[in-house]
Amino acid sequence: MAPVLAPLVLALLFALSRSTRDTASTLILWSVCLAVVGMLLAEWEARRVSTVIIDQPLVTTVTGIVERREQGAAGEWRYTLRLTGTVEPTVRRPPERVTLLARSKHAPAAIGDWLSGRARLSPPSGPALPGLNDFAFQSYFSGIGAVGFFLGPPQAKLAEEDNGAGLVARFDAALFSLRDRISNRIRSVIPGDPGAFAASIITGERRSMSTAATEALRVSGLAHITAISGLNMALAAGIFFVGLRGLLSLVPALAERHPIKKIAAAGALIATTGYVLISGYQVSALRAYLMTAIMLAAVLFDRPAVSLRNLALAATAILVVQPSAVMGPSFQMSFAATAGLIAGYAGWRSRPRAILPPIRSLGLRVAAGGGKLIGGTLATSLIGGLATAIFAITHFHRLSTHGLEANLAAMPLISLVVMPAGFIAMLLMPFGLDAPFFWIMGQGLELVLHVAYMVSSWGGGYVFPRLPGWFMLGTITGMLLLTLFRSSLRHAGTVLIAVTLVATWLGPRQEPGELMISEDARLVALWSGDGAARTLATNRTRPPAFIFDQWRPVLDVETTMPPLMLTIGELPAPPDWRTGETWSAAQRSAAATLLDQLTKSARMDRFTCIKQVCVARMDTGKLLMTLDRPDLVGVGCDLADVVVLAARTRLTACRSGAALLSQSSLRATGAVEISGLADAPQHLVIRTSFEGKPRPWTQHRLYDWRTASAADEHTIPQASESRMTAQPLSPTADAQ
Repeated sequence: MAPVLAPLVLALLFALSRSTRDTASTLILWSVCLAVVGMLLAEWEARRVSTVIIDQPLVTTVTGIVERREQGAAGEWRYTLRLTGTVEPTVRRPPERVTLLARSKHAPAAIGDWLSGRARLSPPSGPALPGLNDFAFQSYFSGIGAVGFFLGPPQAKLAEEDNGAGLVARFDAALFSLRDRISNRIRSVIPGDPGAFAASIITGERRSMSTAATEALRVSGLAHITAISGLNMALAAGIFFVGLRGLLSLVPALAERHPIKKIAAAGALIATTGYVLISGYQVSALRAYLMTAIMLAAVLFDRPAVSLRNLALAATAILVVQPSAVMGPSFQMSFAATAGLIAGYAGWRSRPRAILPPIRSLGLRVAAGGGKLIGGTLATSLIGGLATAIFAITHFHRLSTHGLEANLAAMPLISLVVMPAGFIAMLLMPFGLDAPFFWIMGQGLELVLHVAYMVSSWGGGYVFPRLPGWFMLGTITGMLLLTLFRSSLRHAGTVLIAVTLVATWLGPRQEPGELMISEDARLVALWSGDGAARTLATNRTRPPAFIFDQWRPVLDVETTMPPLMLTIGELPAPPDWRTGETWSAAQRSAAATLLDQLTKSARMDRFTCIKQVCVARMDTGKLLMTLDRPDLVGVGCDLADVVVLAARTRLTACRSGAALLSQSSLRATGAVEISGLADAPQHLVIRTSFEGKPRPWTQHRLYDWRTASAADEHTIPQASESRMTAQPLSPTADAQ
C-alpha cells in the first residue's frame, strides 16, 4: 500500500502549494492529505511491529524475566514475562513476551527477577462473535504473543547482574519496579477495595479491586475514575499549579520580580511528567499528559491554555507514534469527552453576561458558590456522558442510566478530598509521612464506593445489540461538526446525530444467528422458545465467563438453559492414534448404539448430553451434535445434520452431506454465527469473524507448524460460504 500512497501524498502536497489559502478546495485537499498520511502511518506501524503470536494452545515449561506484575483481588499475580526459553516441548516459534496468571500460592517474583514454571499458553482471543472486540489486535501492538496461566506455583530467582537488557529496558524495569512499590505501599496503608481503588488512580493498577466493586463502578457510570485520564491529570496539575503559585505569592519580593505563574506551570509540568511515568503508559494517561503538557506549555508562552487546537496536537502526537490506538475505546472516549468539554466550556464563555446585579450578601455568595459547584459538576458529567455514550454503546453494548446522579454525588469527593490527599501523600512518601493522607484518601474512596453500590442497585442500564457500521460514522461526524465549528453551521452536527439515531432506531436491525459457535468450538448455543420468552440453550453447564459475558449484551439474553445430562452409559476410550490403534468392531458398535440412543433422547431446542457428546433438535427439525473427540466425527456425521467438533481434525466435510465445523476450520474464520438452518447444509449462511486477506494480528491463525510457513491466505472463507476449507492441523501439533 505504501508505494501507492506515498506518490499520492506528494501529489496532494503539490496541489496544496498551488491552491488559494482559506478556500473550500484547500480544506478538502488538507483533509484528504491528512487521511492519506494517516494510512501511511498505520502501514508503517504494521510493518514496524513484528510480534510473534503462537498459533495454537500448548503446555510447556517457560522461563523468563518479569517485566510487569499486578496483584489480583484474590491474591493471584499476573506477570508479563520476556521469554528466555521453553522446554518440554521447545516452542519452535516462541513469542517474545507472554502474560501469565499465577493462582497458586508462591513467593511473588519481583520485577527483574527470573521466573520459571509449567504453563499453558494460548494465542490471544479473537472476537467472541463476529463484529466484537478482537483482543489479538491489542495484544499484537502491545507486543504480547501469548496469554495463559501457570499450572502450579512458579519458581523465582534473583536476576543476574547483567541480563543483556539495554539502557531503555533497564530504565523501564526500574520505573515499573517503583510503580510496583508505590502500589504495595498504598494497599498496605488502605486495605480492601479502597486501597485497590487508590492504587488504580495513582499507578493505574486496576486488577486488585474485587469483581463486585468493579461491576458497581461500571454499572453506576463511575468506572472512568479508575483510569488515569484527563480528570486525574488535570486535578494533579491544578493542585500543584495552584499550590505552588500560592506558596510563591507569599514571598512578595519573589512574586514582584519573577513570573510565578510560569514557574508554577513549569513545576506542574514536572509533577505531571512524574505522574505519567508511574502510570504504566496507559493510552488515557498519555493522552491526558500530552493535553496537560500542551496547556502548561501554553501558559509558559502566554497562549490560551484550553483549546481544541491543543487537543488536536495531543491527538496527532499519539497517532504519529501509535496509530493503532485510534481503534481502542480508551482513545476514542478520552478525546470525545475532552473535545465535548472544551467546546462546551467555550460556548459557556461566549454566552451573554448575566444581567443580574452582583451578590453582596455572604449567605447568597456561599449559596451561589455551591450552586456553581453543583452546576459545573452536573454540566461536566452531562457533557462527558453524552460525548462518550456513542462509544460505550458501540464497544460495550451497555449504557448506564444513572451515571449523572452518581457523578454528581462522587465527583466533589474526588476533586476536594481524594485527589488532594493522594497528591500530598505522594509528595510526602519519600519522607515516610504519607500514611495520614492516604487514610483520608481511603475514607473518601470508601464513600465513592458506597455511592457506586447504591446507584448500581437502581438498575443495570440499557443493553444494546450490534449496531450498523454507519451508526458510529454518522454520530462521530455530527460530533465533529458540533464541536469544531463556531458558526450556526455547527447545528448541522446536531441534525446529523438526530437523523442517525432515528434511522438506527427505525431501521432494520441485524438479527443474531440461529446458532452461535465460539472460536474454539467448545461453547455452542442456540435459541430456545419464541419472542420475548426466548432463552439461550448452551452445551456447557457452566459456559466460559470470558466468552459468555460478551455474548450476553450482544444477544440481549439474561437467562440460559443448561444442558440435560443423561446417565445412559459411557463411550469406549478413544484409540491411541500414535500407535495406530483402532476400535474393534464391538467398540465401534457400542459407540454407535450409545450415540443413536442419545439422538433419540434429543429434546427440542435444548442440549441433551453425555460425557463429551451433546445433541439438540432444532426447531427446524434438524439435529445438532457437538463433540469433544475427533474419533467420533464419522459417527456424528452419519447421525446429525450439523456437527461441531471441539478438537482438530483433517476432515473438512462430512461424506454424508452434514455440515462440519471444527477447531481446524474455526481457526481461520474465528467465532461464527449460523442462520438458515431450515435449508440444506450446503446453503447455510455462516457469518465469520474474519474474512478476506489476513492481517498481521491474524496471520498466526494460518501458520502451519509442519512447514514453518503461513497457509494460503485464500483459504479464508467468505461469510456466505457454508464450507470451512482452511487447511486443518494435526492434533499432535502441541509444540508448533
